[in-house]
Amino acid sequence: MLAPAPAAVAETAREPGGGSLVMVLDSSGSMADPVGGGEDPGRTRMAAARDAVGTVVDGLPDGHPTGLRVYGADRTSGCTDTRLVRPVAPLDRAGLKAAVAALTPKGDTPIGLSLRKAAADLPAPSPGAITTRTILLISDGEDTCGTPQPCEVAAELARQGIGLRIDTVGFQVKGKAREQLECVAEAGNGRYYDAPDADALARQLQRAARLSADGYRLRGTRIEGTPTRDGAPALPPGQYLDTIGPGEKRYYAVDMDGTSTVNLGATAVPQPGAAVDTVDRLATTIVWVSGIGDEGGCATRTQIFHQDEGAVPLTSAVSRIPTEKRYSTCDNAGRYWLRVVRESKPGSDAARWPLEIVHGVEKPLPAGTVPAPSQPEYGAGGPEAALPTGDPKDVRGGTGFNDAKELGTGVFRDRLLPSETVWFKVPVGWGQQLRYDVEFADEPTVDGSGSTARSYGGTEVYTPSRHPVGTGTGVFTSRTTYTGERAALKMGTVPVAWSNRYEADPNVAATRTPGSHYVAVTLGAEAAGIARNPEIAVVLRIAVLGDEKAGPEHHARVKAPAKQDESTARADTGGAGGAGWTGTTAVAVGGGALVLLAGVLIALGRARRRAGRDGRDA
Repeated sequence: MLAPAPAAVAETAREPGGGSLVMVLDSSGSMADPVGGGEDPGRTRMAAARDAVGTVVDGLPDGHPTGLRVYGADRTSGCTDTRLVRPVAPLDRAGLKAAVAALTPKGDTPIGLSLRKAAADLPAPSPGAITTRTILLISDGEDTCGTPQPCEVAAELARQGIGLRIDTVGFQVKGKAREQLECVAEAGNGRYYDAPDADALARQLQRAARLSADGYRLRGTRIEGTPTRDGAPALPPGQYLDTIGPGEKRYYAVDMDGTSTVNLGATAVPQPGAAVDTVDRLATTIVWVSGIGDEGGCATRTQIFHQDEGAVPLTSAVSRIPTEKRYSTCDNAGRYWLRVVRESKPGSDAARWPLEIVHGVEKPLPAGTVPAPSQPEYGAGGPEAALPTGDPKDVRGGTGFNDAKELGTGVFRDRLLPSETVWFKVPVGWGQQLRYDVEFADEPTVDGSGSTARSYGGTEVYTPSRHPVGTGTGVFTSRTTYTGERAALKMGTVPVAWSNRYEADPNVAATRTPGSHYVAVTLGAEAAGIARNPEIAVVLRIAVLGDEKAGPEHHARVKAPAKQDESTARADTGGAGGAGWTGTTAVAVGGGALVLLAGVLIALGRARRRAGRDGRDA
């Protein structure tokens, strides 16, 4: 049985990212009302808010830029009564607590004006930077001033820039007040959190603030794709940042030789928990152009959310793999284009999303090299594989590909917020395969053991070139229902083999290079209405199965096992996004390097499932 996560924030908190937070706190007259509901009869809503804000600031990372704006605190009436009491600056816990302690609720509720001013309180991002700027509104009622309308202000602010998020927490609200706060959150690319009592207020504030501070750490050179091929920017091997709106296409020019495998991946990073539809999608295509200007596709991949609780990072990756007999148009050297398309249903998040793009190149094997046969079966790494047992080691996962926490074989425990995805990376060598279980904890629920609320737990595994290979395997399942009771998922890959690239199954074909394989674990947004603790515990049982081979060739020798202090020393080679593959030709092998140069000769007959596949699409 998994122990539930403690209410306190784990000591292994992440370093602060590049975002900022301003809390907008209701100090109107109604905040002087008693909390009620069987709690301390003399305790006011403002007293509960003071305690909740104190808990929030204690849990934020050191130095995270945080400020506080209040409304209704200075006059008994008036629709301009809003004031910035603590400017957005590196986190000052004592200063924020003192500012809240000094408030006396007395006035009106000018939510619309306060939101507009709060957006101006947040520092503008540095030129070229893409960061998350969060307004966290805490209110016990609806706007009493009428103009400007809060929902209209939220929508206006959401259209003005990338990365602005408005979360709302409704403290003991019902009816029109709740509807208005839900509207503000939806229009502002954020989420609404319901807090029917003081404990819920503290819990929901922690969740919202931590999501702001723990957002995906983007990395890359800024680039701006074009809506057509004309004028598309060149995309040499490396890592890049762009943005993409709903219904948009973005083109990037990619020059390819006639022998290398080219890997292109795009990760869209919406605000965690933002509104999405199950089939909202991100598609990547490698485009070639005929002599008369017609477009064709060398390879296409599409990824969808598979759930409508709330947005999570979404990655689509595609490859140009030269065919074995060099008969395809896409085998030719020349200029191609990466096309990225975002499609959304009405009602889905309308904000522009940061887009992280990676371009890596795998040079062919040296002439005369005979690669090992493909490994299209899960075999010993199937669902019944024996995994490590014992007490878990506490770890803190990363926010994305760029800061994923490196793990090896073992048992590990992390903690997840609703709407959060945590990331890990596991080195996997030639001939090896990754196999892991994810267990979501049995947690106390907000309304006892009879809860009927439903959310989900999910996981995905990505290759070093960021190809997702855990969905649609027919062997493993990437999602499970979560109700507060223990839930588990099994996931894994086939063994890494150079010749996998010619297999028909895309989950096999992409598992063709050694290096860091990425594990993402997600807790659904609706879990905010299930678990009593701010976070829930999640345990990973990880095994890297099989002997590691010294290279991709047939009959390659088995490498000596790494020493204990070297087990996590096989770091990425420093290529695109630290993804374990590069635009260069070196792949780490022990203390040296296996250099993949030019020429391909595959002398092994493969009667395996080609299914008419020409080897281009992975």
